[in-house]
Amino acid sequence: MTLADARAICPGLETRPADLAREAAGLAALRRWVGRYAPMVASDGTEGVIADISGVPHLFGGEEALRADLQARLARAGLTGVSAIAGTRGAAHALARHGGGVIPEGKLAEGLGPLPISALRVDSETVAALSRLGLARIRDLLPLPRAPLAKRFGPGLVLRLDQALGVQPEPVAAEPEAPHFGVRLTLPEPIGLQSDVMAGLARLLERLCAKLAAAHRGARRLRLELRRVDRATTRVEIGLARPMRDPARIAALFQKGIDEVDAGFGIDALRLFAPITEPLAPEQITGEGGRGQPSDAMADLLSSLGNRIGFDRVLRLLPAQSLIPERSHILAPAAYSAPEPAPPLPPGRRPQILFRPEPVTAQGHPPSQFRWRNMRLTTLRATGPERIAPEWWFDDPAWRSGLRDYWRIETREGPRLWLFTTPQAQDWGAAEGSAFAGTQNWYVQGEFA
Repeated sequence: MTLADARAICPGLETRPADLAREAAGLAALRRWVGRYAPMVASDGTEGVIADISGVPHLFGGEEALRADLQARLARAGLTGVSAIAGTRGAAHALARHGGGVIPEGKLAEGLGPLPISALRVDSETVAALSRLGLARIRDLLPLPRAPLAKRFGPGLVLRLDQALGVQPEPVAAEPEAPHFGVRLTLPEPIGLQSDVMAGLARLLERLCAKLAAAHRGARRLRLELRRVDRATTRVEIGLARPMRDPARIAALFQKGIDEVDAGFGIDALRLFAPITEPLAPEQITGEGGRGQPSDAMADLLSSLGNRIGFDRVLRLLPAQSLIPERSHILAPAAYSAPEPAPPLPPGRRPQILFRPEPVTAQGHPPSQFRWRNMRLTTLRATGPERIAPEWWFDDPAWRSGLRDYWRIETREGPRLWLFTTPQAQDWGAAEGSAFAGTQNWYVQGEFA
């Protein structure tokens, strides 16, 4: 059901946004842990894992004992899970999502019969169509001939039914582990000079970048571990503004961190790995032998600044779909966002400098003379108005006065300003206690270059 319907039924319902990335990481960790019960383990959708335990239950004293051991370990870990054991993957999937348990060998039809047809992993439209015919349980499908079912409801229904009953095979294929992008270098003699460490790092980067290129990946974070002869480990970690696998450019970013390393009595091993990578297509090589990436210099600058002050503090302006001057752009971390072209400007140019509205003492409409920042200015040319209405879906106190009429004012004294007037400013200011209340209903909000 929708969130609104759920809250109508249960007003005290507490909700929070789903963190799909962390859920996927948790499921991957659970999949690795289930490897203690079977060599072949795979993900089963987004909320479960499936394991082929053929030949394993006798090691735990039987299937019931194996399931009891699994449930007890999950409970001790603080996880609530439902498990099932059956002779086929489809049967185990269905039973695990409808109470769990164990279906004895040769009893698949009896064990699956009471379960709803939706347990067979068929789409909701097929389940609804079968329900209209009075077929709600799996046992209702068992005596029916397969050909009419496939003709009326498609081959998917028959395939899922046969897989659950073991007529069609559905093996469990273990998922390949994610590639590990790491290399190490053991030295015959300890080193301590910064130039020696950089030379070792260069050799590691060549090997690591070759691995990344073979997998069409680029590093976003790199960690260098330096093991000293006294068994202490020093770490130097850098982040990258965009995926990269260029050894020379990456080595330059490690320079500052390696300068600060205390080598002690010497370093005898180096380990370099990329904990975070992203897809990166093969790069085009120019005729001069360099990479044809015009944004490389900017990426290197963002990487250098991000490693010094934090990537979340290096921001860029991105356009926003709003005619309201204050909301026409947003700030986003430059390392995690791509530049976007500015949208077409609305009728009339916008100023290069925007600031909070500042009240002015004005005469006329548009003002022929006005006073701003202790300067008396005379209007030479006025262009406008550009009318902007507030966005009703945002409750912005600065826009409760309603419409604004913006004018582009060129003054005899030199400043070129962006002024606006709010016809309702006097009434709104008296009601809201605004600092802009009274007869001063002209304001300056921007200045043209």
